[in-house]
Amino acid sequence: MAPKPNASESPAAARQRILAAVRAIPAGEVAGYGEVARRAGLPGRARLVARILSAGDEPGLPWHRVLRSDGRIAFPEGSEGFDEQVQRLRAEGVRVEAGRVRGQRAAPTLDEMLWAPPARKR
Repeated sequence: MAPKPNASESPAAARQRILAAVRAIPAGEVAGYGEVARRAGLPGRARLVARILSAGDEPGLPWHRVLRSDGRIAFPEGSEGFDEQVQRLRAEGVRVEAGRVRGQRAAPTLDEMLWAPPARKR
């Protein structure tokens, strides 16, 4: 679990925590920008995650595993970035249809694991 944010934390420290959270997403799995922010200990900072990833200055970073909260790719359909992200995700076995990842749910947050009602049996 990521350490709690500190009001005096530098932007560079927040950036490193976000990059570490992105690197921790296993191959074949995805997470939303907001989930990456929560995992980095920066809840509510999804736009900061997007801004950091858009810089594209971190070699080897698995940026392609980060999506919008609804499972869609954030790049405009048909753009170079869109095509590259789809190709990378599919190479890892992720099902992408019409710009949206199918068959995967984002990992639950700690709050959801602790406080969500029990799953109903069918």
